[in-house]
Amino acid sequence: MVRLRYLKQNSIKALLSPLNNNHPFNYSTLTPSTTTNTSSLTSFFPSYSSPSHKLQAEDLAVTFREWFKSSGNPFLDQILQILSSNGNIKGISENEDFVMQHEAIDAALSRLNLHLTQSLVLDVLSYGKDVLSCLRFFDWAGRQPGFHHTRATFNAIFKILSRAKLMSKMFDVLDRYNKHRGGHMPNFHNILVMGYAVAGKPKIALQLFGRMRYQGIDLDGFSYHILLNALVEEGYFDEVESVARQIKNRGFESEITYSILIKGFCRKKEFDKAETYLREVINNNNGVKIKSGGHIVGTLVDGLCKNDEFDKAGKLVDEFGEFHVYDIWIRELVRARNLDKAMEFLRKTRNQKTVVYVPDVFRYNTLILRLLRENRLEQVCDLVIEMMKNNIPPDQLTMNIVLCFFCKAGMVDVALNLYDSRTDIKLSPSSMAVNYLMNTLCRDGSVIDAYRILKNSLDHGYFPGKLAFSILADALCHVEKLDMMNEFFRVALEHNIMLSNKFHEKYINALCSKGRLEDGYIIYEELTGGNKKTTACAYNILIKGFIKRNRSDIAVKLLTQMKEKGHTPSRKLFVRVIQSVCEMENPEEQFEKLLEMQLSLHGLDCDVFNCFIEGSGFAKRPDLAKEVHEMMKRSGVLPNVSSDILLLKSYLKSGKISDSLDLFYDILKRRKIGRKLCHAMVIGLCKANKPDISLSIFFEIREKEKNLRPSLECYEELVYVLCKYKKYDKVMDVINDMIRVGRPLSSFIGNNLLLYSLKDQDLYSTWVDSVSTESTQSSTIWKLGQVVGLFSDRFREDIDIDDLEEVVRKCFPVDTYTYNMILRKLIKKQVDDASRMFRKICEKGCKPNQWTYETLVHGFYRHGRANDAKVWLEEMQKRGFTPSEATTVLL
Repeated sequence: MVRLRYLKQNSIKALLSPLNNNHPFNYSTLTPSTTTNTSSLTSFFPSYSSPSHKLQAEDLAVTFREWFKSSGNPFLDQILQILSSNGNIKGISENEDFVMQHEAIDAALSRLNLHLTQSLVLDVLSYGKDVLSCLRFFDWAGRQPGFHHTRATFNAIFKILSRAKLMSKMFDVLDRYNKHRGGHMPNFHNILVMGYAVAGKPKIALQLFGRMRYQGIDLDGFSYHILLNALVEEGYFDEVESVARQIKNRGFESEITYSILIKGFCRKKEFDKAETYLREVINNNNGVKIKSGGHIVGTLVDGLCKNDEFDKAGKLVDEFGEFHVYDIWIRELVRARNLDKAMEFLRKTRNQKTVVYVPDVFRYNTLILRLLRENRLEQVCDLVIEMMKNNIPPDQLTMNIVLCFFCKAGMVDVALNLYDSRTDIKLSPSSMAVNYLMNTLCRDGSVIDAYRILKNSLDHGYFPGKLAFSILADALCHVEKLDMMNEFFRVALEHNIMLSNKFHEKYINALCSKGRLEDGYIIYEELTGGNKKTTACAYNILIKGFIKRNRSDIAVKLLTQMKEKGHTPSRKLFVRVIQSVCEMENPEEQFEKLLEMQLSLHGLDCDVFNCFIEGSGFAKRPDLAKEVHEMMKRSGVLPNVSSDILLLKSYLKSGKISDSLDLFYDILKRRKIGRKLCHAMVIGLCKANKPDISLSIFFEIREKEKNLRPSLECYEELVYVLCKYKKYDKVMDVINDMIRVGRPLSSFIGNNLLLYSLKDQDLYSTWVDSVSTESTQSSTIWKLGQVVGLFSDRFREDIDIDDLEEVVRKCFPVDTYTYNMILRKLIKKQVDDASRMFRKICEKGCKPNQWTYETLVHGFYRHGRANDAKVWLEEMQKRGFTPSEATTVLL
């Protein structure tokens, strides 16, 4: 109780309130929430973030371990442990003969020297956790000398079998009982009638009852009521009245009779008659004195609630409230998910002046479980503590609910502590608790613990669901625990658990990223061999991996299998495979085979030919590209514009300028010049560092096609290559043409002009000589000339940074590169202004890059301010940038 007070003193209830709606897991799916923050231990304890939080977690775990130990009955636990051992005791293994196992269990039970009584058998059957153990004990007890099963023990086993829907087993028991009837079974007929009634066969029970009466034998009161209840359950209401009269005539009428008859009224929806009958019984108008009306009232409350008449039921609860009625009322409110009303009712009954109602463990469990599902953690905490204060021993469900509660509340270390103590506290973790614990550990990054729990569960025969496997698989891939991942994958295959496609993709990707490409391929083959479909993403990962490894043969094989499995590879992937084949030594044979195979699959498709021309071009094999182009013609497929452009690009990328010009002029004879052809030829020549030829072709195209509007990239590449080779006089011609066709001056072009203005003053000189005298101060060319002049230091030495930025901004859109150029301009003579410019860059929302910092470091160093340079260097490193070698040597 000391720890319990400690638990409350730490304000759990008050601090849990943020968790009610912001819970980390959705119960129905057991998946991490994407909209809420993960709750932490500080939600429970203000000091949980302190260094002593581990001690607090241990203290809390000890509190609950002690409470858990109060559950159960060691004597009954020992009996059930023997019954559930499958004969694996005293050297008998699970693989040995079933008879030997059966004999081993009998011998172990006999060694306990049990004094068998009806009460003991009923206790074991009630305490049992599975049907097989209960059946074993019932069978063993019935074979022991001096003990005979009674109506009550038969009724108990019949109910167990009925709940488990094991009717065939029940009939086996009845048949065995019928065959072995004798002097030691005086209640034979009663038990047969009772058994068939419980089994949902009241017609057979009535037939047996008729034979009994014919033989002059009658049922006892116990069996009469079981038969009456079965008739009500199955809706034989005419027979109900007949049997009820016989019960009354024989003097067996009791509270049980009234409860069953009221149930009959409820089944017929005759609730007014049921209430009238109830009041007659309670007022003793039937002449039979009853000890308590709780069971009778509870039956009517149950019927009304199941008919959604909660208001009427609530009035009866208030009028005739007793503990049994309260139990029924709580159960039905929970079933209807009216949790607020259930909690309010509990609060009201706690304040009663008479005996305070304390629900049993079953009622607590049903209410707490529903609250947990709806993430009302504060109320869950209240009820769990209330159970502890009322000294209610928890059962297995309670323990598992508490484990889930700690997981949901962010106290997974306490839940893990309790799980690790499961043998000591006799905890059998349920699938729900195991899944919650694994998922929460994965979310918190404790993947190794989650994996340990999985292995332990598998060792004990429990297989978490597909979702739990997927969550753990994702966590293992995230932390790249590939050895664990491999074992996990084997376990899934062994148990035929189909993991998610996402897992297979991540696993194969993780293997490939770690250089274990062969292992990734083995996983792929195992999936394919097991008739499991490999995703398109997994194929992409493997194909790209083998291309990087220069294993084009496997890449081609995977591409083929990918298509056979119904996936359509992207054009980019297809082209990359072709490129990898072309980059092999002596690729001609493999290249031809791949082309023939693709044509056999797709026919004489122009797009297939184009992919091979493009792949050959990327591999700088224009000869192969040319061969495919010629093959198209021989096959009767007319090359389209894309075919010609792709072949042209293959020549340009390979430096075959003469061949590219021949092809270009050949195309001009056959086609009208379009923007795509202009774009490909001009940019290709620029990237091949042929500024004169590219400019000549550009203006030749412009002359032939007056209405053609070249792409902005064409102008950018021309300006770039012309500046690079200091052909500044031609730059003006390109920019004028760009302005004439309505293309805007881009940041790329403007930044290049700023760069070469700083590097070479000849740019401004050439600019001045080339600018027309007719250009006005409002023209783009004139404004751009002013900027070039400023950066070439042709005007005053100092300039206000705001003015400088404004002049640049009027010419073209500024970006981080532009600001870096302005810094480079300022750092020459206005070093302090450069610092102010840096702050302004940040205020504008631009993110400084490595060049920004290095410009400042070098500038301050050149001005003899080494300390300031070091400060900027440290700031640069804090931002995650690695200084260049030139900067490192400098300082």
